[in-house]
Amino acid sequence: MRKLLSVAAILSTLAFAGAAQAQMVRAQDPSTVSSALQQAGYRAAMGKDDSGDPKIDSTSSGSNFSVYFYGCTKNVDCRTVQFYAGWSSPKNASLSSLNEWNKNNRFVRAYLADNGAARLEMDIDLDDGGLSRMLFEDNLEFWVLLMAKFEKHINP
Repeated sequence: MRKLLSVAAILSTLAFAGAAQAQMVRAQDPSTVSSALQQAGYRAAMGKDDSGDPKIDSTSSGSNFSVYFYGCTKNVDCRTVQFYAGWSSPKNASLSSLNEWNKNNRFVRAYLADNGAARLEMDIDLDDGGLSRMLFEDNLEFWVLLMAKFEKHINP
């Protein structure tokens, strides 16, 4: 009887671990990132970047953003993601304005591209098991909030 209980306990633990793994958002499985975006109410168009790594395009409040995958091995088995947005005609994107932004906003970084476009990026480490869907969504909502704040900063 004791052996049956031990086997049942092991199987229960394995099932729980499998379910927990299935709920994790992992860069190694881009569909988990896409699914988390969709479950949070965002569009998630899967594609590939110029080097063939996974890329997801989305939108928030009329502003486009992308999720780029990094640390990939032969365009699969990625380790991290980066939220990215760019604005081609910012009204207030001087170097001093973006330096001020970066000084006051710890988790994202802004910069000017060579063509004068304003860029905003935020990296998320999804290696070693990933993040829970809940924590990923928290990071996503933080990104969306900062993206809207940045857009007001560069286009007052």
